[in-house]
Amino acid sequence: MTHLFKHQPRLLPLLICLSAGSVQAATELVAPTLQQWSTSQAQALSYLPNGAGDERLAVSKREGLLLLDKQGKTLSRVPGAFAGLDSRALGAQVLVASNDKDKQQVALFSLDPKSHEWQAPSYLPARDYAVNGVCLYQDDASNIYLFTVGEEGKGEQWLVAADSQRLQQPLLVRSLPLPPQAKLCQVDDGAQNLFVNEENVGWWAYPAHAEADVKRTPVALVEPFGNVKKTAGAMALVPGGMLGLDPEAAQLQLYQQLGKGWAPAASLALAGVVEPEHLALRQTAQGLELLVQDGASGKLYEGALGWKATPVSLAPVLPSVRPGVQTEVVMSQGDAADDPAIWVHPHTPALSRVLGTNKQQGLEVYDLQGKRVQHLPVGRLNNVDIRPGFTLGSRTVDLAVATNRDHNSLSVFSIDRATGELQEAGEIATPVKDIYGLCLFKAPTGEIYSFANDKDGTFVQHRLFAKGDKVDGELVRQFKVATQPEGCVADDRNQRLFLGEEDVAVWAVDARPDQPATLTHVIKVGEQVHDDIEGMGLYQTEKDNYLVISSQGNDSYVVVDAEPPYALRGAFRVGVNAAAGIDGASETDGLDVTSANLGGPWSKGLLVVQDGRKRMPEQAQNFKYIPWSEVAKALHLP
Repeated sequence: MTHLFKHQPRLLPLLICLSAGSVQAATELVAPTLQQWSTSQAQALSYLPNGAGDERLAVSKREGLLLLDKQGKTLSRVPGAFAGLDSRALGAQVLVASNDKDKQQVALFSLDPKSHEWQAPSYLPARDYAVNGVCLYQDDASNIYLFTVGEEGKGEQWLVAADSQRLQQPLLVRSLPLPPQAKLCQVDDGAQNLFVNEENVGWWAYPAHAEADVKRTPVALVEPFGNVKKTAGAMALVPGGMLGLDPEAAQLQLYQQLGKGWAPAASLALAGVVEPEHLALRQTAQGLELLVQDGASGKLYEGALGWKATPVSLAPVLPSVRPGVQTEVVMSQGDAADDPAIWVHPHTPALSRVLGTNKQQGLEVYDLQGKRVQHLPVGRLNNVDIRPGFTLGSRTVDLAVATNRDHNSLSVFSIDRATGELQEAGEIATPVKDIYGLCLFKAPTGEIYSFANDKDGTFVQHRLFAKGDKVDGELVRQFKVATQPEGCVADDRNQRLFLGEEDVAVWAVDARPDQPATLTHVIKVGEQVHDDIEGMGLYQTEKDNYLVISSQGNDSYVVVDAEPPYALRGAFRVGVNAAAGIDGASETDGLDVTSANLGGPWSKGLLVVQDGRKRMPEQAQNFKYIPWSEVAKALHLP
């Protein structure tokens, strides 16, 4: 079944006549009058997607994969035995997915809707489970994914097309735990909802985005727990809702999303069809057209629902940038990677390093190719930052400082300016009870200060100084925000500290220790930034000064000017790089950015973000490297 509306970020109330017990609405939804249009035996039905033509698709275990005209005549076909069907537009082609029962593999075909010609298929690798159903999903960046619904609750998501091209080798993105009796699925691309049926229980909705967390919401349940009379069968999508087939009761049930849940909206009888099976729906200028099969006779029927959908308001789609490199995963499973910091080699940019905290073990150090070059198991480090040019004994080193949650202290490391090698250089006690975030500030005098915060909102500022061959710290200022903070970054040039109060706002405060800690609003949680506010970084050149913020609540990154009045420059997401086999980034905790020319793709600078959900394949967390040039292009920055 093809989706009806692209890029629909939320489902709005339907303008229909609702059944008893549901909320009142405005326009009557009339049951369809069905007419036979074909005698082809089908195991699934679909219209061509996005107005690609008036033809229809059908699959059969006897007749193969069929392209039919509106009178039911076969225009072209792929011989074989197929079950399950979905399609999406792919450039000038139509991408068609079905389960090849002879090969016991999921097949992906490209169809030319004008010539009716089929290209040779590509196949998913053979699975260790029987595939019951398939469906496709196209994300905001036009990548196309395939979901498989398998026996005993086994499900998977695969990347199958990118850049308007079908991948010759599909990439496994993630596994999904699905209901044990699931047979069918459909995806609303705009709302990013995956719908799955569980025949004797009901219909479920899952987040479809490749970077989404795995959770499910009941759409409707079978009596006595819900309003489904007998069985939760095939599904089709309408603007603002889902149409489900109860085959044993010969009824269509219409549901709409209300907040985080779903509500019944209408119930329609399918008169004249004894055993309705399979379902397809599309929007036309006249309303909604419906395809259904009568399992008793095998005949295919077509009808119209006497209802025109009200156009759905669409929120802006955020641009997506692609990571160029990803690091090796951190050496701990679960929620482990947190905050990166970029060390720029003073003479050879290609030897620069990315430090990343492993909040279960210590500190990871990576080169610009993402390879781990050091692992320092010093404790549960949460946030890390770097400042160059610190005199330690007879040497000039660069400093890396991290919050150590095992000791509520600051773990200090020296960085060799020739090799980039890190060594432990001290431990500084702090008065806080639950240390969390951290950033460094280098004053015009050359002194380096640390800012660390507590989950209760307390910030402590230390002046760092050498004590023999170790680094120590002196507490010079303390202040507090109302609720939990974490991310912060200091603008050395303007002696300004930016700090994130996770559920409230980003604030600016004077970074100098002898100045009052007066908070100035930069950007509040709301339409642009979604809590939690997490990592922050500064991209600075002679002309540009941007603050980059991790908007964890909607898996995006917001860019504002780092100068008053802190104008919004835009927001973006980090998406998949299919060619490099790198997944996108989501649930980002920390980030860092530099404008330094590190060569190659990093000639305009480098953005590093923590990836809270490692996909393709599923592994421990890691960090993604994004060329700043891609961010500037996406947001039209100078």
